[in-house]
Amino acid sequence: MNTLTLPTYADVTAAAARLQGHAHKTPILTSRTVNEAFGAEVFFKCENLQRMGAFKFRGAFNALSRFDERQRRTGVVAFSSGNHAQAVALSARLLGIPATIVMPHDAPAAKLAATRGYGGQVVVYDRYKEDREQIGSDLASRQGMTLIPPYDHPDVIAGQGTAAKELFEEVGALDALFVCLGGGGLLAGSALSTRALAPGCRLYGVEPEAGNDGQQSFRSGTIVHIDTPQTIADGAQTQHLGNYTFPIIRRDVDDVLTATDAQLVECMRFAASRMKLVIEPTGCLGFAAARQMKDQLKGQRIGILISGGNVDMPRFCSLLAA
Repeated sequence: MNTLTLPTYADVTAAAARLQGHAHKTPILTSRTVNEAFGAEVFFKCENLQRMGAFKFRGAFNALSRFDERQRRTGVVAFSSGNHAQAVALSARLLGIPATIVMPHDAPAAKLAATRGYGGQVVVYDRYKEDREQIGSDLASRQGMTLIPPYDHPDVIAGQGTAAKELFEEVGALDALFVCLGGGGLLAGSALSTRALAPGCRLYGVEPEAGNDGQQSFRSGTIVHIDTPQTIADGAQTQHLGNYTFPIIRRDVDDVLTATDAQLVECMRFAASRMKLVIEPTGCLGFAAARQMKDQLKGQRIGILISGGNVDMPRFCSLLAA
């Protein structure tokens, strides 16, 4: 780990330049109801309205745009529960690069369909019995493709950091920022932007209570591996942080918090009914944690990064109706 060259904020700014004209500058929304409930100013960075419905487009496009001619010809392989899959497939299509995506067979149908719709060749696996990283590595070595993991890659981290960069540039310094945490790409990228643009801002990563490997890792000082967690937050069903993401998170993040599935559903319901936003369970992690801390946030300026909105409508409706 000590030999790795970690990305910096300079890499985030370079990524922002590459993404210009390709990624959406997503809106930042506020809610009078939320502000009154918190007694604070709360800003939602809506990456659910990004291309392909999630922040993942930023990191994928940034990484693929740096491919040389040989890499573009031989193609890219990625593994993902859905959002990185769609992001790589769409980015590859825009850049004329063949893409193979390793996805769990129980991934949301909308994510599988979208990935195929963007032109990605999907290889399915059992997330509870098979190792997606090994499958991806084997495909890359056999077919000469370049493996772009969903979070543990400098170019991916730098691309993800552009969302927080836009947030700070539009609303100014914040007192606290809440970011969802799976493998750590978004949180690590957000950390680079936060420390550069708002060094006094408290930065919190938030993961599912059922899969708190990041919290354990953060507090123990070493990467903790867990079994695939059982949670509705499918985008955060990761088993460990990455060799690139962990040291950045350990260095620059103030704490790692958790949220229950029930709290995620409450936030999904509020966002749909009061803010007219469709947010997937993983995308509500930051909001859920901020709601639990609202008494500590009074009078402050708070940022919440909504990571994505890719959820099957039948599943979305059943969760909200429960």
